[in-house]
Amino acid sequence: MTYNLQDYDFVFPTELIAQKTAGKGKTKILRCPKNGGALQIFGSSQITDFFKAGDCIVVNNTRVIPARLLGKTKHGGKAEILLLKQLEPAADSTAVWEAWVKPGKAFENGKEIFVSNVKCKSLGFAQAGDSKTRIINFSISNLEFNSFLEKNGHVPLPPYINRSVCASDKSDYQTIFAKYAGAVAAPTASLHFSEDMAKKLKAKSVFFAETTLHVGPGTFENIQEALDFRKHKMHSEEYELNEQNANIINECKKNGGRIICVGTTSTRVLETVASEDGFVKASKGATDIFIYPGFKFKAMDALLTNFHWPKSSLILLVSAFYGRENTLNAYKYAVENSLKLFSYGDGMLII
Repeated sequence: MTYNLQDYDFVFPTELIAQKTAGKGKTKILRCPKNGGALQIFGSSQITDFFKAGDCIVVNNTRVIPARLLGKTKHGGKAEILLLKQLEPAADSTAVWEAWVKPGKAFENGKEIFVSNVKCKSLGFAQAGDSKTRIINFSISNLEFNSFLEKNGHVPLPPYINRSVCASDKSDYQTIFAKYAGAVAAPTASLHFSEDMAKKLKAKSVFFAETTLHVGPGTFENIQEALDFRKHKMHSEEYELNEQNANIINECKKNGGRIICVGTTSTRVLETVASEDGFVKASKGATDIFIYPGFKFKAMDALLTNFHWPKSSLILLVSAFYGRENTLNAYKYAVENSLKLFSYGDGMLII
């Protein structure tokens, strides 16, 4: 087996990168038989036909926060903060966050920038060896921070969406399952679901189970270890699978139903908490699980996912489940049939 990242590259015209969504339930899905076979394109609203009573669909209920803050230095220069993780959550303290920033010079230790009338002071690097992540202290309390963020924050669209954020992105980039704030990138496979689709599936006695994984911007980071991607260190993300949802998944498994993960994020949670027999246990923590070809899946039986960036950790995960050749053939078919790619694009159902 090869571990050269170049073997997971594919060519596509840039005009296939979706710059906006077709709408929930209005995208296209490429159906990929799990063990190989003919590929077929369906409207996303039709994929409800591929699930049956007793199946369990596992989704990520994280909510995207308006994590991108645009500010100015005291000399009027532009500065940007991308929030990653809140620190010191005590209600009576000032808000402190880990963040990615630019330009780095504006955020040297002790320097301040302003977002609206709020002072944002750099407390230096988050940890030794990390030249990217700073600690930022905001001059407002944690109690005030959410309203400040709603007023001044912007939806952190992926870097390949080459346009300004518009008003509709606030809802377009949020899934119907979103509950718990903390992500800076959407679990985009869930964007294919409309409320009507979820109702139809529940009426068919298809179960839904929820995980929480707060997606970080590391999901867009390039793998540097090109000759042997196994050496890559995955970004760590906070997750939770509670007792109620673990029981739903285990009951489905016990009764012979299929576990269908919606997206790579719910996949990573399930495979983090699954035992060798495929059953899961309630758990909470951080996961940096790296799934690539050769990985033995324990819990997941089917996967709904988007098309992912070439040579990314995400395409490696899909290839681990579907096989490298099958995956690249599916991507080739998608490009030849002008399916839209990446976060706001179409998807594939491997079942």
